[in-house]
Amino acid sequence: MRITRLFKEFFKSEKASGFILVGCTALSLLLTNSSLGSSYSSLWNTSIAGHSVTHWINDGLMAIFFLLVGLEIEREIYIGELKDIKNAMLPVFAALGGMLVPALIHFLFNKGTSAQAGFGIPMATDIAFALGVLSMAGKRVPFALKIFLTALAIIDDLGAILIIAIFYTSDLSWPNLLIALGIFLVLSIMGRFKVYNLALYIIPGIAMWYFMLQSGVHATVSGVLLAFAIPFGKGDEKSLSSRLQHFLHKPVAFIIIPLFALANTCIILEKDVFSHLTDSNSLGIMLGLFVGKPIGIFLLSWIAIKAKLGQLQTGITLRHLLGAGMLGGIGFTMSIFITLLAFPEGEIISISKISILLASLASAIVGLAFL
Repeated sequence: MRITRLFKEFFKSEKASGFILVGCTALSLLLTNSSLGSSYSSLWNTSIAGHSVTHWINDGLMAIFFLLVGLEIEREIYIGELKDIKNAMLPVFAALGGMLVPALIHFLFNKGTSAQAGFGIPMATDIAFALGVLSMAGKRVPFALKIFLTALAIIDDLGAILIIAIFYTSDLSWPNLLIALGIFLVLSIMGRFKVYNLALYIIPGIAMWYFMLQSGVHATVSGVLLAFAIPFGKGDEKSLSSRLQHFLHKPVAFIIIPLFALANTCIILEKDVFSHLTDSNSLGIMLGLFVGKPIGIFLLSWIAIKAKLGQLQTGITLRHLLGAGMLGGIGFTMSIFITLLAFPEGEIISISKISILLASLASAIVGLAFL
């Protein structure tokens, strides 16, 4: 029963965060393209300690978001949907399909071009946005589908984290990376020996974030490493991992993610902006999310079921899986995050963001209508 309450708490916060995301995005676009646009954009470019506000949000606060993601992945592995191998395999296959097919679509459109690095953009599903839209279907969809989509999105997040660490790492500084990994090793040993003082993890965790940032590997990866170093215990509400996860839900859902949305959707909608939507990069992103996601999720799920490598939960049909695949095309937060890593500053980032927003909106509408 404790597990059920924790999942419902997670689902509730992610659902609310999804609705706030939509509002913040609309507000940011409105302000950027109003008479206040110049002042609004300069607000996020204000320098603090040598870096812009946007940089501190993307490299600093988002590490806390990844810490929460890591804690949720850990919970799912130990006591959640991913504990039972038969239950875990279906969302695992679904997530793999939902990452590989969109990446392949973008790669085929952009192979050999300057936009090839954007192959990871359509691979990600925004868990908050997707669960928020799914909740609008109410009792028309079984609760088991919400659990499936949550597990899928969590595995998807893990895949995105690996993609960021492997493919979107700049010049590597081995000394800094080894120091960061050394801190992680010490914290992991502490966890093994059941050290339950949270401060003894957070303070070295901040140091790990700093050295990871200096290493060239994106600093947010340190958030996930810290999550897996913190002892999970029995996973009940008194465990250190669960208490930290509970504490982070609201700050992440109602402060960090909205700030990320506001700071990263300052997109000036020029008159010719929509003419760029037929560019190979834009088509790769939009088709990857809107078409590639449902095809990949449904196809590999179907293969897993037929091969008896995975099983449908009670109440879920293949039709539900297809609808969940459509909602998987909502790629807001992580897709924008990967865009910032894939491309240097310039027009291509703005066009990519618009492509993500349009594809995500279309996926949300079609997926909800289908379900």
